[in-house]
Amino acid sequence: MDGVDRVPEIVQFGARPYVALRGKVAMDGISAFADRLREVIDWLAAREIAPNDAPFFKYDEVDMESELVMEIGFPVDDVHTGEGEIVTGVIPAGRYVTVTHHGHPDGLRDATHDLLVWADEQGLEWDADGDRWVARLEVYRSDPREVPDLNDWDTDLQFKLKD
Repeated sequence: MDGVDRVPEIVQFGARPYVALRGKVAMDGISAFADRLREVIDWLAAREIAPNDAPFFKYDEVDMESELVMEIGFPVDDVHTGEGEIVTGVIPAGRYVTVTHHGHPDGLRDATHDLLVWADEQGLEWDADGDRWVARLEVYRSDPREVPDLNDWDTDLQFKLKD
């Protein structure tokens, strides 16, 4: 079954240090930017830093008509210092609306729309200032080496609510 597998939930997450690649990306350039995740993997490996969870896309600025400011990376155990396009940070603790999308990543745009509509209907307020988000994540739970068919992928949407 494609799409959202269940009703969104509100989940409390602790702070999550991370290492990522940051860039400005046009909507049609997300796939090419995602292909650069290997740079983060190589950077972590060179420093013997192990990810502690699945890779994520973090959307910091979302302007669908122009470009996105986004980060692709991994959560890690400790805060580190980045270099060049590799950035580090902490995904803040707090309450997040989360839901799992099962299916091809091409369906994430619709799943995101559905999540935003659901939250609006619930009267929830995002931790965002216009197009700038504190934490708007897609967490890619499926390892392409184990799940080569993108139609079978599971991706969690995690959007931070205002405290």
